Amino acid sequence: MNTDIEFYVSTPTDDLGYLIWQLTMQWQRQSNKVLGEVGLTHTQYVIMGGLAWLSRSSEQVTQKDIANLIKMDTILVSKVLKKLQQQGVITRQEHPIDARAKCVFLTEKGTEKLQQAINVKRPTNDVFIEKLTNKAEFIRQLQQIVD
Repeated sequence: MNTDIEFYVSTPTDDLGYLIWQLTMQWQRQSNKVLGEVGLTHTQYVIMGGLAWLSRSSEQVTQKDIANLIKMDTILVSKVLKKLQQQGVITRQEHPIDARAKCVFLTEKGTEKLQQAINVKRPTNDVFIEKLTNKAEFIRQLQQIVD
């Protein structure tokens, strides 16, 4: 038995990192389960959602724009966009000014699929945080951490 390691907490459930990890794993499992019903992974959902948000205010959304918004590696976003393009839910076109960049667009099929995903994901999020007494405050505090 090794008792030389000092953890600074009594149990793993007293550790912030452990709790965040457990919370994240539970939430991702639940998210992937319901999103799988519409044929998306959580990563695909987040990327498509980011694209949809950005498309509300710009007609020239690039994969770098998406990566910056969702705080995801540009190379990963590019790989996922390639798969989404193969599925016919997004298209990519040359950027009118920057020849190195591609503009990304949701197709009609992509718009429908994203709306389906939002419709199944929302209730899952609500159930996930139903035990909280002040959901709005919890979300506000998470926003402070993320910003």
